[in-house]
Formats: sequence, C-alpha cells, structure tokens
Amino acid sequence: MISVSEALDTLFELVAPGAIETVPLQAAHGRVLAQDVAAQRNQPPFDASAMDGYAVKATEVEKDALFQVVGESAAGHGWAGDVKPGQAVRIFTGAPVPEGADFIVIQENVDRRGDLITITETPGPSHYIRPAGGDFKIGETITAPRRLSPADVALLASMNVASVPVTQKPVVALISTGDELVMPGEAPGPDQIIASNTFGLAAMLQSAGADTRILPIARDTELSLRQAFKLAGSADLIVTIGGASVGDHDLVADVAGEAGMEQAFYKIAMRPGKPLMAGRLGGVPMIGLPGNPVSAMVCGAVFLVPVVRKMLGFEASPAPRQKMSLAKPLGSNGPREHYMRAIKTSEGVAAFDAQDSSLLGVLAQSDTLLIRPPHDPARETGDMVEIIHLDQS
Repeated sequence: MISVSEALDTLFELVAPGAIETVPLQAAHGRVLAQDVAAQRNQPPFDASAMDGYAVKATEVEKDALFQVVGESAAGHGWAGDVKPGQAVRIFTGAPVPEGADFIVIQENVDRRGDLITITETPGPSHYIRPAGGDFKIGETITAPRRLSPADVALLASMNVASVPVTQKPVVALISTGDELVMPGEAPGPDQIIASNTFGLAAMLQSAGADTRILPIARDTELSLRQAFKLAGSADLIVTIGGASVGDHDLVADVAGEAGMEQAFYKIAMRPGKPLMAGRLGGVPMIGLPGNPVSAMVCGAVFLVPVVRKMLGFEASPAPRQKMSLAKPLGSNGPREHYMRAIKTSEGVAAFDAQDSSLLGVLAQSDTLLIRPPHDPARETGDMVEIIHLDQS
C-alpha cells in the first residue's frame, strides 16, 4: 500500500491541463480562465459624479455661496461646456464631471430658485467624484487560472472583454459496476441496490468544473466491462466504481489489464477507500474507486476533485486542509490515515460516531472530513486536528 500523498503525486502525473478554447462572455461563468485577460478601457472612463447634485469649483464651495446653473450632465449625456467661476452644472450619479468643475455639492445641501442655487449647509470633505480609472485602468489584468464567478463576469464585461480564453472542461466517464446495481427510478430486485455513487460523484465533479458522462452499468462479466471501456474511450478521464477489489466478482483490474491498462498503483493506506487503483487505459487516465458508497465519495473528494482541478489548469495540489479544534474526544487511530465524516459546530469539529463506509445518510449530514494520521493517539476536546471541507467548489 502507498500513502495518500504518494497516490496523489502519481495521479497528478497521469493528467495534464486541457486545451484552451475561447467562449463568449455569456458562457464564461463557472469556467476556468486559462490566460490573463487585460482591461480594454478605464473604469470609470471619465471623472464621474458619485451623487446627484451640482458640479462646481471646489475653491468656491462654502455655506451661503451663490451659483448660476448653466447646464446639465446626465449619465450618457454629458455637458460639453467649461464651468467658470460662479457657475454650476446640474449633475446626476454616474454622469461625467464637466471641465472646470472638481466638486459635487449634493442636492440635499442646496436651495434652488430658477437658475440660481445657494449652498445651505457647510459641505463635508468629500468631493463626491469618482476619478477616471479609479476601479481599473487599461492593461490591468484578471490573472489565470481562476474559476470565474458572477462578479468576475461582470468585471470582464466592464473591461470590454467579449470573448474569454478558458480551459476545456475535462470529460469524465463514470462506470458503475456490479450485478447488484440498478439505476434510480428502476425497480430493484430482492438482491439489488441503487447505483447512488455514480450520481453523487457526477455532481461532485460537475461542481469542480468537469463534464461527466454516466455510462450504462457494467455487469459482472468480462464482456460487459469491455463494452463499457469502449464507450468510455473518448473521455479525458475514466472512473470506475466498484469491482476494483480482489473478490471473485471484482473483474475491473483483470479486464482493464487485458485491455492494456498500465497500472500505476493499487491499494492506499487510508480508510475508507483502501482498494483504489489507477493507471492508463488506451492512453486515457483511469481511476478505479471502491464500491462502498462513502468510500467512493471520500475518494472523490480526496483524489478526483484535485485531479480535475489540475486538468482545468490549477496547480497540482491536494484538497486544502484547515486546522480546527475538536468538539468532542476521539479514540486512537489505527495504521491507516482515516478520513472521518464530521460536522463543524460552534465548539469545533465533531466526528460522527457511526463511520461505516456504507452509511450515506451520515455523509449527507457531514460538511467536513476529519483527518486522522496513522497511529494517531487518542484526542481530547480542544485538541487541534486537520479537516477538509467537503464542498470544494
């Protein structure tokens, strides 16, 4: 068996970032920026008013000062003249500040009669002007790689960027294996269960930025597995679920080997998730996950999400870890690294008592994996431990 860190290093060597494609701005949300993008304009492109009021010369601003209103500046319709001493221009939020003016007297501090205004209150220190380029200037960049949020898309639009270079989404083929499985919505036989792992992993990988293809369930026959591998051949990553152990009905390793799989490793010193293998099948990276529901989902968080992130152009690195204090004691750990389902509370992080790898209900209540190193001694309330957040998107 190899360690989790050794397995991750090997997996990172199996994959590479995808090609760069250009998508319209409207399709950029959630994609990973592949190249730095530079602003094509200043924002704002001119000195702009931050308030509704009157644009005047700052040197003339004082209580009871009198001005003649000579024009109006609105958003999209600036005033083209030059503000002279004793003059004011009616101005609205976002409108260009006219030449000669460098102060906005807010309308609440003004009394207007016809074309004359009088400042009724002592103005504060703010000039209420947003300077040209105050947000960003031409040439300033959004740096890649970056998962583009709605705010990023708005920023790109403001930068006048209409097309965005992004990394192609990796296509991940998911193959569940086993005669005991049926798809959700089907009527299972007396000895069958629902293929839950496939859909949980698909959701996890889609949240990480991948495109997923759920293939038909591969039955416990060599012919069915060979057909599944053929269907998955065009994917960027093949993930099998179940059948990777050494039982009489666990055929994935043998069939993949006969198909030319170059195995990189098999078995990891962790729980849950020990029977995990990886390699290349027909030049395509392949990861074989254990079939227990929680084992598959934990391995998805620990291995698949970081692998997909590398394929999207991010640095090859494990899932981020954070330290938290224990909300309740833990017994000693065994010889394998343990990823315990846990939940964050106001007192710290608490591991669930039930840690059986079949209990999806416990996983659904969890927001955290609490990591126990091999041979970790018993821990008391308040001790610091490492965690991984289950939502890494």
